[in-house]
Amino acid sequence: MGAIIAFVVLLILALMVLISCIKIVPQAHAYVVERLGAYQQTWSVGLHIKVPFIDTVAKRVNLKEQVVDFAPQPVITKDNVTMRIDTVVFFQITDPKLFAYGVENPIMAIENLTATTLRNIIGEMELDQTLTSREVINTKMRASLDIATDPWGIKVNRVELKNIIPPAAIQDAMEKQMKAERERREAILRAEGEKKSTILVAEGQKESAILEAEAEKQSAILRAEAEKEKMIREAEGEAEAILKVQQATADGIRMIREAGADEAVLKIKSLEAFERAANGQATKIIIPSEIQGIAGLAASAKEILK
Repeated sequence: MGAIIAFVVLLILALMVLISCIKIVPQAHAYVVERLGAYQQTWSVGLHIKVPFIDTVAKRVNLKEQVVDFAPQPVITKDNVTMRIDTVVFFQITDPKLFAYGVENPIMAIENLTATTLRNIIGEMELDQTLTSREVINTKMRASLDIATDPWGIKVNRVELKNIIPPAAIQDAMEKQMKAERERREAILRAEGEKKSTILVAEGQKESAILEAEAEKQSAILRAEAEKEKMIREAEGEAEAILKVQQATADGIRMIREAGADEAVLKIKSLEAFERAANGQATKIIIPSEIQGIAGLAASAKEILK
């Protein structure tokens, strides 16, 4: 009975040891395996079985891209201004073996390396250049860190300056400078606005004067045309009146001739026509010589007719 219990116990222990030797490596991970304390191999994703009591998993490595946010580091610029800069480093483990045996504490090593690299870069730049050259600083730091971390099996993908904190006095000076710059721009914009407004008003007055002159010109032209039309109509009326008078005179003479009047009567009628013409606007009347000879006769005949 005791032998059976011992066999069952041994069987259970063997199963437990066998189960413990079965390892499953998840996605985006790698296991560094040692045999008797020496590096044996690196397990990738999948099912693996190790030798009991001989093989051990020395390091479980995460192959995903990782982000480390380091605390602000004090740095001194070229013009002796002390500021604090905190950085964010994006890195990824590319070689699990080098990562496991390259450096004791990789994260601390990256932090210290970032601080020293940042001090070297900022030490060659002045304050204004530092504040406006984030992309340049990021690029230089990424290149330096990537080269330095290659022996550790780490690849630095990106480095970002999260925040640049200058001294309080510098911040106050910068704020005053920005305020003065904003006030200057505001004054310039206001002056430009007033200038444009003045120009627009002047242009409006100019256009108004031009339109008024054009309207006055058109009005004068219309008045002249109306006066001309009036004069033409008056002249046409006078001409038509004279024509009618002459036509009436001609008709009277024709009727007298048709009635058989002699030459003396015709001359008398002509004299009467000249008399009526003299009552008009004419200032000088030219009487034919043949009519002058019978002027007295016409006057006598006129008295008789009355």
